[in-house]
Amino acid sequence: MSLQRQLLFWLLALAILVLALMLFRDVLLPFIAALALAYLLDPLADRLERWGLSRLTATIAILCLFLLVFIVGLVLLAPLLSQQLAGLVARLPADAAKLQALIMERGAPLIERFGGAKLAEDAQSSLGNLVGEATKWVGGLLGSLWSGGTAIIGVFSLLVLTPVIAFYLLADWDRMVATVDGWLPLDHRETIRGLLHEMDTAIAGFLRGQALVCLLLGTFYAIGLSLVGVNFGALIGIISGFLSFIPYVGSLTGLVLSVGVATVQFWPDWTMPLLTLAVFAVGQFIEGNILQPKLVGDSIGVHPVWLMFALLAFGSLFGFVGLLLAVPLAAVIGVLARFVLRQYLASPYYRGHAGRPLEPHVEP
Repeated sequence: MSLQRQLLFWLLALAILVLALMLFRDVLLPFIAALALAYLLDPLADRLERWGLSRLTATIAILCLFLLVFIVGLVLLAPLLSQQLAGLVARLPADAAKLQALIMERGAPLIERFGGAKLAEDAQSSLGNLVGEATKWVGGLLGSLWSGGTAIIGVFSLLVLTPVIAFYLLADWDRMVATVDGWLPLDHRETIRGLLHEMDTAIAGFLRGQALVCLLLGTFYAIGLSLVGVNFGALIGIISGFLSFIPYVGSLTGLVLSVGVATVQFWPDWTMPLLTLAVFAVGQFIEGNILQPKLVGDSIGVHPVWLMFALLAFGSLFGFVGLLLAVPLAAVIGVLARFVLRQYLASPYYRGHAGRPLEPHVEP
């Protein structure tokens, strides 16, 4: 097969895959969740098999334990989080207005001194519009989470469908992998196997490590903010930990929410807002110097900017399913891009027809 036909074949396959994702994105969530669950639990099933259990017994034991832990956590946390979410949605407009008044009370004299009364009025108007739009957006988001029962019930209903799909996938995982391996083109099988191994290493390392980082950070922020006494501290901490899979977004979201709530709650005492700020400073230090290097490292091999772009792009195209697929697809694209770059550097297009040796890269 010529190179042009190969490119046409793979581009057509990619187009069909993208079209299928866009057409069936509303029903793919339980299947994607089950696939991710089976993928993450497969090493544990393999280890139990080496200890003498059959694949079926290992699969049943793992999924039962996972469901037990998940349901217990849900029963313990759901009442607290739902109560705090309702309270935050109800109090957000009043707290935002009070925070705006506090900012202008302290900042208006300084602005008026350097820019005049007109500048102070303009600043107050701009701040009011900014706070109003931000409050409307955050309130709408939290309100949709609270009142959008169909979305929450849809997520919780995965408890029924996802374990069943994950059970079949995990039980037949090795057989499926062997079958797909048998479909690989014979002329390029070793090359494709090498690329798939790179993808597997990147995806598995990032997902397992980042999931643990999010869990630990969410727990730390929730406990820290609750000990400080910030209203809705547990909810804000868990939201911050959950959003930590997006670089900088989780910490900034939690910081703005918690410091704003603490300022309104404890004004004019600045001790508690400063303690709230200290909680996030300690959390960022732990994440950057301990959790990320130890648990994640450079496993994904993707720059944070590209990762944020992938999350926004795939989320816009495929909704929540796109967010779930963004990190694996970013890792896959990264591996393929590095492979294409290696091929280019070894080709006559880069080295010329004389076949010059590769020159070492020198930093400027």
